[in-house]
Amino acid sequence: MRRILIALLLTLPLNAAPLAKAVFAGGCFWCMESDFEKVKGVVSVVSGFTGGKTPNPTYDQVSMGGTGHRESVEVTYDPAKVTYGQLVDVFWRNIDPMDFEGQFCDKGQQYLAAIFWRDAEQRRIAEISLSNAKRRFGEKNVATDVLPLGPFYPAEEYHQDYYKKNPIRYHFYRAGCGRDARLKKVWGRR
Repeated sequence: MRRILIALLLTLPLNAAPLAKAVFAGGCFWCMESDFEKVKGVVSVVSGFTGGKTPNPTYDQVSMGGTGHRESVEVTYDPAKVTYGQLVDVFWRNIDPMDFEGQFCDKGQQYLAAIFWRDAEQRRIAEISLSNAKRRFGEKNVATDVLPLGPFYPAEEYHQDYYKKNPIRYHFYRAGCGRDARLKKVWGRR
């Protein structure tokens, strides 16, 4: 048993950097999960809720409005492979920063876009990115928020990896919602 443990320890990388987390709200969490999982260095993405006052909210509670939560994703990533700043760039390219009513066909406070920061460095990077967006689109045209992160609550299991579990429904929803067409119009070629 001891030899197995030693052999296992020898295979582990020395000085392995710890994983980090980032939280973003960009409308439908199924779509944000799908987009972030394509990024090299992202280890996992969890669909859930943050930004509200109701503890342990359900999808039904959040989607009806009134909890203060936004549909969000918690991105776990390897900082040696992708930086927080690069993830923030991915976030911007997958939202309509000028939608004051939600995102794409999903309307309501629960679908508003936001970057949730967990420390001073994330806040600094997020605020710089917000300033850049305001320069690009106009100060009064950007609806995206930069907010402190509170508790993050994972959504029910059937929402996790929805785009993989239900690919036909997911693609129908994404196309029907006009997400990709609007992203192309806002950001150019995808």
